[in-house]
Amino acid sequence: MLLASEETTPWRVFTNVLRAAPGPPVSLAAVVRRAGVALAAAVVSLIVVPLAQASFIVARNASHVRLRVAGTRAIVDYRVGGRPRHVVLWGAIGARFPNPDVPQVEFRHRYGAGFLGGGACRPYEGPPLPLLVAACTAPDGSYWALQSWQRLLPNYGGAHAPWELHASHWRGQPARLEAWLDWSYRRFQHLFGRLTYLGRPVYGFRVTRRGAPLDGYARNVYLDTLDSRYGPGWRRENGFLTHGPTGTFCYGLYPHRGHPSGAGKAYRLTVVGPGVTPIVSWQAEAPGPYDAALDRRLNALQRSLGDPKCRQA
Repeated sequence: MLLASEETTPWRVFTNVLRAAPGPPVSLAAVVRRAGVALAAAVVSLIVVPLAQASFIVARNASHVRLRVAGTRAIVDYRVGGRPRHVVLWGAIGARFPNPDVPQVEFRHRYGAGFLGGGACRPYEGPPLPLLVAACTAPDGSYWALQSWQRLLPNYGGAHAPWELHASHWRGQPARLEAWLDWSYRRFQHLFGRLTYLGRPVYGFRVTRRGAPLDGYARNVYLDTLDSRYGPGWRRENGFLTHGPTGTFCYGLYPHRGHPSGAGKAYRLTVVGPGVTPIVSWQAEAPGPYDAALDRRLNALQRSLGDPKCRQA
């Protein structure tokens, strides 16, 4: 049997720093006012969400979402609290492979109130995506997408959290999330897998002791369980980092720190792709009663992934 590492990430965090794009000249008073608003927003961000991932979150609990592409830029119109807003995104596509000396790609962006004209949404011709709100094919053949996801569900049974609207821009295939289910101690269900992009592992270099990313490369995989002891429907079990340099992960569905086993009828993994690539997911039914022969084969598969953090027992 193979045991999962004990990594947990109880609270997920993000940073959404506003950057002003070039525009017409403004008065000194306007600059001061904008600086004051930006500073206040930054203070709130530091209090609520002090760490970062490279994924771009447009807004939380947005409605009336519309996506358009104008040349190399995307325009997202939406409402929050009944008020119309928009953001223009540009300057990033896909993802870099992990490199501690080079920052991960990220969008440049400019927020505004009301509706912004221009652009269009050509029919989406890319791969299927989970949690999709809107997607367009750009004139250059690249893809833009918006996905909505409750990423910040509390661990061990959480079912309520804000809906985050994520934006992405890429070419070709998104990241690939693979996972397999087996057993630990012959009685607890267990999963392991890996996250890759264009055949290369996805992982980061700087994280907190609790597993929260501190750079644009690190990614947490979020595990939800269906009809478990937490209650009916999908509930959050936990989240865990992909491991460097393999992009792999592992997790045992046995009791954790006073919480019951989150074993359910099915499992779902969701992760934000590297850089500005889209969210990807995986889902499968529970493995059922212990099968010694199958467990041995899956143990061999996990060993072949070369991750020393997922140990044997």
